Amino acid sequence: MEIEKIAALPKLKKKIRVAAYARVSSGKDAMLHSLSQQVSYYNNYIQRHNDWMFVGVYSDEAITGTKEDRAGFQRMLADAKKGLIDLVITKSISRFARNTVTLLKSVRALKDLNVGVYFEEQNINTLSGSGELMITILGSFAQEESKSASDNQKWRIKANFEAGIPWGAKLYGYRFVKDHLVIIPEEAKVIQKMTEYFLEGLGSAGIARRLNKEGILTRAGKAWGESSIRVILGNYYYTGNMVLQTGFRENHITKKRVNNNGEKPKYVVEEAHEAIIPIETFNKIQEELKRRETISNHSHGPTITPFSKMIVCGKCGCSYKRKTTRYKHIWCCRTNVEKGASLCNAKMVPEDVLYGLSKEVLNINEFDEDLFKDKIKQIKVLDNNEVVFILSDDTEVLKCWTPKSRSEAWTKEKRELARQREIMRRSTNAKDNSNTTED
Repeated sequence: MEIEKIAALPKLKKKIRVAAYARVSSGKDAMLHSLSQQVSYYNNYIQRHNDWMFVGVYSDEAITGTKEDRAGFQRMLADAKKGLIDLVITKSISRFARNTVTLLKSVRALKDLNVGVYFEEQNINTLSGSGELMITILGSFAQEESKSASDNQKWRIKANFEAGIPWGAKLYGYRFVKDHLVIIPEEAKVIQKMTEYFLEGLGSAGIARRLNKEGILTRAGKAWGESSIRVILGNYYYTGNMVLQTGFRENHITKKRVNNNGEKPKYVVEEAHEAIIPIETFNKIQEELKRRETISNHSHGPTITPFSKMIVCGKCGCSYKRKTTRYKHIWCCRTNVEKGASLCNAKMVPEDVLYGLSKEVLNINEFDEDLFKDKIKQIKVLDNNEVVFILSDDTEVLKCWTPKSRSEAWTKEKRELARQREIMRRSTNAKDNSNTTED
């Protein structure tokens, strides 16, 4: 039997999986156009190399290079950890990161995964012998450049404040024209409506519901929310006066905004622009806000329960908030409470039901808050009286509950409370009628 020797097949060369990272630090149209060009350039550049496999372009818009929490950047690092990338190409060190610590941390993390980063402008590959030394030196320059740019910006802002000019104010009711605020009449009327409704007795949630019911939307064309109303009611700018530099950036790396509690000077500018709300009305609103807050704190105080920040709406994704009725505590979707059922008609859930279902899920007889917080990550409320418990290991447990009938809910204690309220009501009415007769 003859054996014919066949030459070994040549091994196919494995293609290098290449991705690109692009970033612009401003959300302006010109910058976003630049980002689009960068993405297009890297698409073509990578695909022109036959020995490269195009993985994709990771990008971030209007996010500074000194921040680590860039979504596109984090996605790129995550994919590298999954073994999907061999090489990352980026325009320059400053596009990748302006913070030396962030730069070196990210580059070393990628290097440990045997993933290189190539910086086009500096012609540096991090996997080369001298790559890390050059990156450390150039990264320091990039960080100093960022600090210098930040210092120049601060100087310009300070000069504006000293001249009584706000720094790029974006304010509902006004538009910024040539260094000063100009009223937008239709928006000003909405703000005046808010103040009228508030002084009539409505709260922020009630004002939001009424505006939404009237078909009045925000500048972005969305429904009004409680927090937006509260901010407008407390904004001093609407009196035509301004207090500038009420906050500032912590530093050029974190860029975190902090309140100015005397660390820097504040600038008061009177009659800076046309007022929407008279100062007397504004002061009356602030007094009423304090009065209501005092009553609320005195009556209830800050209530923290095991379910605080745990419950989300399965319909709109908004969080649930706790409401106290005469007889019980219930949890309701914030969208439903603050903006109305037309935007979200999610079910409310009695608090005692949540306690009962939690005990079932944890298989315990008595509720244990520590065990609850350790084992349950989130609670999602669905239609048809269904509740999903998401456990700490991401397991999901579906539970159903049956609303109590009116007769079951009407306990002996509640009947007695109602009887006492009725006695008080009749007593008050009798006094009122007696005073009317005497007059």
